[in-house]
Order: sequence, then structure tokens, then C-alpha cells
Amino acid sequence: MNIALIGYGKMGKTIEQIALDRGHDIITRIDKGDDLVSVLKADVAIEFTRPDSAVENIKYCVSNDLPVVCGTTGWNDDLEMVTQFIQNHDGSLVHASNFSLGVNIFFELNKKLAQMMAGHSSYQLGMQEIHHTEKLDAPSGTAVTLAEGIIQNSDYNKWHLGKKSNDTSIGIEAIREPDVKGTHSVTYENNIDSIEIKHTAHSRDGFALGAVIAAEWIVKQKGIFTMKDVLGL
Repeated sequence: MNIALIGYGKMGKTIEQIALDRGHDIITRIDKGDDLVSVLKADVAIEFTRPDSAVENIKYCVSNDLPVVCGTTGWNDDLEMVTQFIQNHDGSLVHASNFSLGVNIFFELNKKLAQMMAGHSSYQLGMQEIHHTEKLDAPSGTAVTLAEGIIQNSDYNKWHLGKKSNDTSIGIEAIREPDVKGTHSVTYENNIDSIEIKHTAHSRDGFALGAVIAAEWIVKQKGIFTMKDVLGL
């Protein structure tokens, strides 16, 4: 399979190595300021750039009948528009806040725990995410997905950036430290005990492998999907 990499930072380079190991070819590497036209020779594009460029990159690929895997986060406000654009162009997109298999299992575990804790109001909910200092969005897309999973399965109806949750809003504490691949935790605590689920990424390889698996999957699909569809969760 011929892959175009849109974004050639740390993630792009890790994806490249995983893709080559799986027998694929990287036919172009798009860095900041490069023209996108060379991606049109690919079978699929994998996009890891910035929130302010992701939407236009997706639209360019979709309008040229090129399937896209997008791992950029921070553009959720445009998701409805992008969904309509893809439907209008009979396009193909997998987007995810996190492509790691472990994280996507963690998402499902988080939903189940939220269901179980919904009737136990004595527990205070806490969420925390830790990422490297170069990460642009806060809270992380993964943390937002976790919060949305709780909202779907509890009485909470929104989230906010901050340490403390209240009766209606989930507080997400965002911490930035050097060379952290990504740590997310969800805690329920009262004066008797604490219940915590936590995912810690030790390298970028899990994210990269998931992105390549998604690319292998999306070339045979039409529509807009997430990693839950790719993994059959």
C-alpha cells in the first residue's frame, strides 16, 4: 500500500517506521509549508499535524477521492461540518483522539465504570492527563473522549479544564511535562476509598501502529469512522 504522510514530526517518523515494517511504501512526506499535490499518488493519507491545518488537509484529500486517517486533535468544533463534507463527496475518513489499542480498550472500560458509579453520589470524580510540553491542545483529545464517555453514562452533562468536578461538569486537569508520551487517569474518591483506572503510554509505537492499521482498513470503506469501528469494539 502506498501511504502519504501529512505531518512529519515525531509521530510521522514513528508511523513511517511501523508502516515500512508492515510492508508498505511511503511515497511522500508533507512537512509544514509543503504543497499537498504529491499525496494524490497515494492509496491513503495519514494526517498528524496541527488543529489549525487538519480540517483543510482532510478536505483536500477527500475532495480528491483519497482516504484519510487523521490523528490530529483539537478540531472537534468542525466535526459536524467535516462529516457533512465527507458525506457530500462520498469520502473516507478515520479520525480518533487516540489510535492506541490499549487506549481504545481503556475508553470502553471507562464507560463501563461510569455506568457502575452513576448511582454512587458520595464519590468525587477526578480526571487528569499528562503530556509533553509541545502538545498544543489542552485538555488532550483523549481526555475529552474519556469525559464524553462518562457524560453518556452518568448525570454529568459537560466538562471543563480544571482540577475539580462539580455536580454537572467534569473537571479535567491538564499537566505538561518534558518527554511524556501520554498518561490519563480517571478517579472516583470519597472519604472511605478510591477507585482509579489509568493508562500510561511508554512510547509512540502504539499510536503509530493503530494509525497504520486504520489506514489498511479505511481503503476499503466509505464514510466517517473512529477506531471503535476499525477495532470492532
